[in-house]
Amino acid sequence: MSNMDAPKAEVEPLNISALNQYAYCPRRFALIYVEAQFQDNLHTQRGNAEHARVDQVAHTTSRSGARVEYALPVWSERLGLIGKCDVVEFWQDGTVYPVEYKHGPRRAWINDDLQLAAQAMCLEEMLSVHINTSAIFHASSKRRRQVAIDAPLRQMVESTLAEMRRCMQASLIPPPTTESQRCKECSLRDICQPQATHAGLLAARAALFDPDA
Repeated sequence: MSNMDAPKAEVEPLNISALNQYAYCPRRFALIYVEAQFQDNLHTQRGNAEHARVDQVAHTTSRSGARVEYALPVWSERLGLIGKCDVVEFWQDGTVYPVEYKHGPRRAWINDDLQLAAQAMCLEEMLSVHINTSAIFHASSKRRRQVAIDAPLRQMVESTLAEMRRCMQASLIPPPTTESQRCKECSLRDICQPQATHAGLLAARAALFDPDA
């Protein structure tokens, strides 16, 4: 049998939420998905409560007559992804419009947008549709933010997934982020110990290049 005829190795699917974790902080992703460590804090509890609340309240659609599905399971064999959409609107003109709920305000980082784009890409594969735009509903402001599912965002989804798989295959735990603002709300801060880890790395580098060490 030639290499071209050999069956492709099955790729274990990743959860779409893991994409969000990695895009926010690769070290946080690795602590959860490589070392199986997790810890709740106020922010994660609020997020969980907001997602649970989506199923319990009436969702205000952006189009009259739209059919709404809650907690819709989605997947992509091509991307090796599985997950759930908080809300998917099916408009009368055939448009499929996923809406992701977040408890806090819009952040400066792109992790939420990547998660939403991955949901849209899964829906496209499942339903043979094309999705141009989606939305994130920020509970703190009670407003939607429209997200364009464009080529750069799609490419970022695929490149980030490739990085995640390399991290898992190598059992790699990346160093803490240098953007300390990301650490303030992280539930894994006590496990990660970013300041202590940074200090240890700096000391190791100093010893490596110190001829008298």
